[in-house]
Amino acid sequence: MEPGLSQTTLVVGALVLVLDLIVRVIAVIVVPRNRRPTAGMAWLLAIFFIPFLGVLFFVLIGNPKLPKHRREKQAEVDRYIRESTHGVERVSDSSAWPSWFEGVVRLNRNLGSMPLIGQNSASLIGDYEGSLAAMTDAIGDAKRYVHVEFYIFALDATTEPFFEALGDAVARGVEVRVLLDHVASRRAAGYRKTLKRLDAMRVPWQLMLPVQPLKGKYQRPDLRNHRKILVVDGEVGFMGSQNVIDRSYNKRSNQRRGLKWKELVARVEGPIVAGLDAIFATDWYLETGEEPTRDLAASLTQPGEAQDLDCQVVPSGPGFRSENNLKLFLALLYAARERIIITSPYFVPDEAMLYAISGATQRGIHVELFVSEIGDQALVYHAQRSYYEALLRAGVKIYMYKAPYILHAKHFTIDDDVAVIGSSNMDIRSFELNMEVSLLVRGRSFVREMRAVEDGYRRDSRELTLDEWLKQPLGATVLDNLARLTSALQ
Repeated sequence: MEPGLSQTTLVVGALVLVLDLIVRVIAVIVVPRNRRPTAGMAWLLAIFFIPFLGVLFFVLIGNPKLPKHRREKQAEVDRYIRESTHGVERVSDSSAWPSWFEGVVRLNRNLGSMPLIGQNSASLIGDYEGSLAAMTDAIGDAKRYVHVEFYIFALDATTEPFFEALGDAVARGVEVRVLLDHVASRRAAGYRKTLKRLDAMRVPWQLMLPVQPLKGKYQRPDLRNHRKILVVDGEVGFMGSQNVIDRSYNKRSNQRRGLKWKELVARVEGPIVAGLDAIFATDWYLETGEEPTRDLAASLTQPGEAQDLDCQVVPSGPGFRSENNLKLFLALLYAARERIIITSPYFVPDEAMLYAISGATQRGIHVELFVSEIGDQALVYHAQRSYYEALLRAGVKIYMYKAPYILHAKHFTIDDDVAVIGSSNMDIRSFELNMEVSLLVRGRSFVREMRAVEDGYRRDSRELTLDEWLKQPLGATVLDNLARLTSALQ
């Protein structure tokens, strides 16, 4: 080897080593800042072991918050909601509340700005086609406006009547507006056909969190709007876990496996519908710049019929300063006195939630968890499985909803008084990366209806025991644990 070439090689090698050291030092300083310790450690391991890819992915998806201008807009809306709804709470006799409930309501008010409102009614729809039919019928009765907001919104044979109802509403002069998540809906079959149909019906539509850098619209691509909301005339609303798409999600892999999604949707009436409408109006404003035209405070204080549910809408997501839904869930887990029943399709708890659940069982609380027997997302499915042993040892009863159904419903009940239903899973993605909406409901009639749903799940599930779990093959355990490590990368 020539002396000059050897010297050049040494210099290049030295520069590479120095650059590598600088990258590692900067990573130790930058990565853990304002980040969960587990997430920070996962990112550091990725950067240390695969430096180039680790740094690249951190630059692309390392910031779990929306751009500053979006967060400032969200804060502006939150201030308006707090100021315009000051003192509007009209609830049932608070002396009948659990002693801890007022604190949970205050927490939600401080984080998400929305007030607790009384005199509402709600019913649950667990039939997939039945919920689509109920929403379609409500649109058919619309006289003033229809607001549609879904993570996945797709035209297919199953959803055709829903789209027809939207077109008919426009034809009779009803204001119709549609929000759909850009990335999630684009990945669904028939995306362009869906948009063409909306245009043909002259329905104003807007993509949520669009990833369109050439149009100046870009943020971390996996920050998504995961909400599912339908509001008709401010009088009836629907929210829960279900998207507007066939229950197979029109994927060949799902159809080949015979997978069918099992959902739960709440149909609500009363002043709280204005709260759901406020979430839609906020998201429409964030995407279009068009300010809401309806008076939220006036809508929330409209007198309703004598109905027995106190409800509070809880928005959350990367536009807020903290994890509103996680803090709500933790507060309820610690507040429980008798029973906790959780249903979540993607259950990957952080340390705080794991401690809250194990602490509940150690206090003598009966805790059940409903999950699917099979999964549709391999990485999340295996990460979820990695927690089963710890949960079973803590005394949690785990029920696995039988194949070929994917139990996609997202809700849980606390004692006999309080329930939560919405779009939020119990994983890091829903806590930090997705815009979600949850509905806190206080009222025994609603909890009784939720208990009936849970009883149905139990009949269609099999209980997982610790003895059975400990017989898992070593390969499956390794795969589960590897998936668990990657779940912290957010």
